[in-house]
Amino acid sequence: MDKIFFILYTIVVSIVYTISLPYIFYLSKRKSKYKESIPARFFLKNNKPLKPNGVWFHVCSFGEARAIYPIIEKLPKEILRTTTTTTTGYDALSSKIEQSRYLPFETLLFSWIRPQKVLIVMEAEFWYLLFALAKKRGAKTMLINARMSDRSFPKYKRVSLLYKMIFSYIDEVYAQTQIDKERLKKLGAKNITVIGNIKLANIPSITKKLSKPKALLVCGASTHEGEEELILDAFVKLKRSEPNSKLVIVPRHPERFKKVSSMVEELAKFHHYSWHNYSDNEAFNSDIVVADILGELVNIYAISDIVILGGAFEPIGGHNAAEASQFGCKIISGECYFNQRDIFAMIEGIAIVKKESLAKTLIEHKKLKNTKIINRTNIQPILKSIEKEL
Repeated sequence: MDKIFFILYTIVVSIVYTISLPYIFYLSKRKSKYKESIPARFFLKNNKPLKPNGVWFHVCSFGEARAIYPIIEKLPKEILRTTTTTTTGYDALSSKIEQSRYLPFETLLFSWIRPQKVLIVMEAEFWYLLFALAKKRGAKTMLINARMSDRSFPKYKRVSLLYKMIFSYIDEVYAQTQIDKERLKKLGAKNITVIGNIKLANIPSITKKLSKPKALLVCGASTHEGEEELILDAFVKLKRSEPNSKLVIVPRHPERFKKVSSMVEELAKFHHYSWHNYSDNEAFNSDIVVADILGELVNIYAISDIVILGGAFEPIGGHNAAEASQFGCKIISGECYFNQRDIFAMIEGIAIVKKESLAKTLIEHKKLKNTKIINRTNIQPILKSIEKEL
């Protein structure tokens, strides 16, 4: 069964790859955010194989890349290998590890993968050929920070055969919660250990101290399409009762910086507010500031009074609330935080509200509680497992 599935899967993804090449090439030329990742992932441009016999970490996004810092910092630098599928993830890893690459599309892995001692994959990067080929070439395979949300689990069950075959090539799984463990087990996972969310193992500290304005500072953090309008509307209503309050908006994705800046500029003109981009001026002396650079969010959290946490007012799944709660910020989240339930459960005081209640909640911010982290995570079981292979 395994051999037949391996052959059929390879044939199917090869056909999909071939058929999709024109569109993939088109995207690489039309979308600036793909100008490096697509040529590297689908055409192996400037994407040499990783050196063999190392400890290979694979992640997707910037947040996942940051989350593995506490693990990679405990290992010898010369054995570290990393791959990612996004530009922001690549930037976060390549600045620390020389052997960092974009992960090629599955069909290309046959000629690209070299034997490694360990493969550690983060969260939900379920690439069948990645696990299968790494395992066949001698690597111990691990899935860490594994989760299975309420929304995702029914979808995964519909293609349970695929995940059964994927998990047949995964030696160890480190799950976030007991619920995740039970769901992963039903999909075929084995050797599952619950250790919590590693994003709480080492919460990023501030990299520089910013000057806090002498006013109520609201941070609209990690916002997505549709959320900026919601937050801006709530802020306009807050300004009626607290004219000195200020807002900083931090879009989640850098490709949206310009769009959000234009949106803020238009609103500022209409309401006679002052505004500026953070890249032009790091002071918070305007009514609204657009944080149009990466890596500053934790510094902004440190001086914020209230955080409206994005990714949960639209069906995105939410974002990590721990970075803000370490400073005791009052946090307001939408209801769609399904990817962050375990982290939210480890934090006291987060206000979960409906879209239509955001403005009212913000205006009545004095009723909100300061947040507090009540639990952390132990990454030692992961480190011990890796060290056995060195």
